[in-house]
Amino acid sequence: MAKVEYSVEELVSMMEKGDLSLPEMQRGYVWQATRVRDLLDSLYRGYPSGTILIWETDTSVPTRKMALDQVASEYKSIKLLLDGQQRLTSLAAVIRGREISVRGRRRPIDLLFNLEHPDTLSVVTEVHENSPDDERIEDEADSSEKELLQRFNRMTFVVATKKLAQRSNWVKVSEVFNTDSDAPFLKNANVTNLDDPNFVRYTQRLARLRAIRKYAYHIDLLGQSLDYDEVTEIFVRVNSLGSKLRGSDLALAQITAKWQNSLTKFEQFQRNCSKLGFNLDLSSVHIRNLVVFATGQCRFRTLARLTATELESAWSKCKRGMEFALDFMASNVEVESPTLLASPYILITIAYFGYKRNYSLSTKEEEQLRRWILLANIHGRYSRGSSETFLDQDLSTLRDDKGVVELMERLRVQVGRLRLTPRVLESRNQNSAIFKTMFLAFRAAGAKDWLSKIGITINPKGSSNKLEYHHIFPKFVLESRYPTREINDIANLCFISGKTNRKISKREPEDYFKELINTAGIDQFEAQCIPTDERIRSVKMYDSFLKERRLLIAERLNDFLEAGDLETVSK
Repeated sequence: MAKVEYSVEELVSMMEKGDLSLPEMQRGYVWQATRVRDLLDSLYRGYPSGTILIWETDTSVPTRKMALDQVASEYKSIKLLLDGQQRLTSLAAVIRGREISVRGRRRPIDLLFNLEHPDTLSVVTEVHENSPDDERIEDEADSSEKELLQRFNRMTFVVATKKLAQRSNWVKVSEVFNTDSDAPFLKNANVTNLDDPNFVRYTQRLARLRAIRKYAYHIDLLGQSLDYDEVTEIFVRVNSLGSKLRGSDLALAQITAKWQNSLTKFEQFQRNCSKLGFNLDLSSVHIRNLVVFATGQCRFRTLARLTATELESAWSKCKRGMEFALDFMASNVEVESPTLLASPYILITIAYFGYKRNYSLSTKEEEQLRRWILLANIHGRYSRGSSETFLDQDLSTLRDDKGVVELMERLRVQVGRLRLTPRVLESRNQNSAIFKTMFLAFRAAGAKDWLSKIGITINPKGSSNKLEYHHIFPKFVLESRYPTREINDIANLCFISGKTNRKISKREPEDYFKELINTAGIDQFEAQCIPTDERIRSVKMYDSFLKERRLLIAERLNDFLEAGDLETVSK
């Protein structure tokens, strides 16, 4: 294995000319703009940014399209990018100002550079265990414009906003890279002569930004003596040891190595599901579903024993199963988006259930399955503890030709009694599985936006009706009295449009309740279990408000889940 160095500019040029390609084993481009921002910040400061792994070969191997447009390479020998795709695609998009394809959509990566950034590092990167990219119910923007600006001004790079781009100290990163002249940026920053103290400081910073193009990456270059199977093994080992990719992504690499040209089939089915409203991760959901139908269990360790023929046969079956699951969820449970699921693994169980029943359910089985789905979802069957262990337990139940009764018993063993009490709702926030089921229950009760009177929905047709969760007692009026945990309690949250949310802004319930009850009607408050008693509308009665609403929500959820005949939970 040779070791060489290429600058960022050289690597970007190689990508554009088609001299760098992606092998089929690679996943697609998935980075969010905030990660690109952090990468730029690291390179600007000269921090290490990892190595790049490339395989040079003249063997014909399956490849996949890059997120960035490329021309056909003139060389017979090609370089396949095994590790570094996310970084290089991001850099190419920003440096060239080009659009990239991300999850079926083409968009640029717009970043802004702060000419007035602090000299020292003042913002610490926040690390999140999970960064789901699916659609979600948005939070209200309680921070003031002044507070946001203060936060942004402590940063060197930010994801662009229209308002920030209009400020004189912020410049578009792609525009800096695409011109060697500082004049337009200095003029916009009101630097009009060489004597201005900001002239040298700004020009030095712009030069330092452009110098990212010269940043040298260390390249590990695999030679032509290696075959595709061995390179796949290297790819899997490198990413396993470094934990750079999830196990599901490595499983995808192994599958595409055995069953070449299968990636296009997987991605087409993924797009078909997305058109139905279920934008599901290819590796962790669809590929895991394939493994389930091939082996009867969900773990990837058995992949080594599967042949291409077995994988192809299982793929045909698992597609039918997933189509059944999506149709059942949308039509029978009225869940039309994975946003409303505590875990997408529940779809795999439904898919396998349908397969084992030959997609023919009795009326009783349909009712039982719907009820199990709702209860498994609200109790987080696959989102607490070892999700793979619980999924395998349920798959084993179905593999043994048992049914929903046994699935329900496994759920009961896991979480205890299934009926909800107000106490179970305490300290739960918008990330709780209960919060997602609250939306379903409120929607079933006819909840509408308070001003537009449009029924609450995850997928509105108009952007002005986009759903947000609203703090009934705004964060602004509670911050000095209560900890964040209590402010974000789900008993303080309801569902309205962003437009209505902004109109209410920071007003207290004792200020805006009467007005909205007159216009929206008290039934719209009752639809979302919001007590309207005047005695508990003030901030000093916040605790009493939460207690009363938890009681109403628990009763509504139990009715919605048809859990009235189940024992009481006491946790």
